[in-house]
Amino acid sequence: MVLGTGLVYDERYLLHRPGEFHPERPARLEAIIQRLQDTGLMEKLVRIHPYEAPLPWVQRLHDADYIKRFQEACKKGLSIFMVPDCGICPESYDIALLAAGGVMAGVEAVMQGLVKNAFCAVRPPGHHAEHNRALGFCFFNNIAIAAVYLLENFGLSRVAIIDWDVHHGNGTQHLFEEDPRVFYLSLHEDPTMCYPGTGFAREIGRGPGKGTVLNLPLPGGSGDKEYLTALEREGLPKVKRFAPEFVLVSAGFDAHEDDPLAHQNLTREAYKAMGSMILDLARETAGGRLVSVLEGGYNLTALADCVEDHLRQLMAA
Repeated sequence: MVLGTGLVYDERYLLHRPGEFHPERPARLEAIIQRLQDTGLMEKLVRIHPYEAPLPWVQRLHDADYIKRFQEACKKGLSIFMVPDCGICPESYDIALLAAGGVMAGVEAVMQGLVKNAFCAVRPPGHHAEHNRALGFCFFNNIAIAAVYLLENFGLSRVAIIDWDVHHGNGTQHLFEEDPRVFYLSLHEDPTMCYPGTGFAREIGRGPGKGTVLNLPLPGGSGDKEYLTALEREGLPKVKRFAPEFVLVSAGFDAHEDDPLAHQNLTREAYKAMGSMILDLARETAGGRLVSVLEGGYNLTALADCVEDHLRQLMAA
C-alpha cells in the first residue's frame, strides 16, 4: 500500500482572533485551504483530525502557572496576553491547545504508518513560545511539544527540528538547548536586525546539549543563493551526522520577498529547494518520517503559493 500525505486542519483554528489588524489572522489559513481546494490537492490529501493537546504533555515544556494564567486571561475576555503582539480572544486558549494537539496527531499518524509525512496547517503558531512566556504571536510551542511526544511516547532517541521561519525560534531553542536528544537548526534573519533578537551563531546549546543547536543567521536582503548555500554547506551536514530518526520542520514562509514582516528575498523556488533537501535528509536518516508545521508567512498569495508547492513535494516523496 502506498501511503499518502497527511493534512492537519480544522475550521476551529479560525476562531483564534488576535485583533482586527493583526498579521497572524484567520485569513492565513483560509488562503491556504482555498488554494488546496482550487487546485484539487485537498481531495488527494489524507485528513488528520486534531485534538486538544493533553495538559500533561503541554506541562512537560510549559510552566503550569503560565498555562493557568493564559486560560484565565481568555476566560476574562482580555485582548492581550503578556505582550502586545500576543492578541487573544475567549477561544484562544482552547485553540492553542488544538494547535499543539494537531501536531501531535500529525506525528502519531506518521509513526503509526497511516501516512508517509504530513503538513500541519495550524494556528496560533508556536516557535517563539517560551517555558513561561508568550511571545511573537505564540502561546504553546507546538513543534517542541511534538518533539517531546516523539521522544517520550514513541521511544525515539534523536529528533531534528529544522526552522526556516525568517524569525529565530527562540522558544524552541531555549526549551531544548540542554537536551542532546533534539538537534535544532535555524536559518533566520540577522538577529541584530530582526525580531526576536536571538539566534546568534555563538549560541550552540549548553551542558549535555552543547553542539545540538546550530544557528545560521543571514544578513538582511539575503536571497535564494545565501539560504541554499547555508543549508547545504553548513546546516544539513551537521544534522546528518546527528542522524535524526524523525524530522520536524518549522515551516514559516515569511522570508519570502513579498512578505511584509522582514527583509529577506526568498522566492518560492528557494522554498522548494529547501524542501527537497530536507526530504532527502529524512529519507536518508529517518525512513522518510517528516512533519512540517506552519509558523509564519503573512503575504497571503505567497503563503498559499509556498504551501501548495511544499505539499506537492511531500506528496511526491
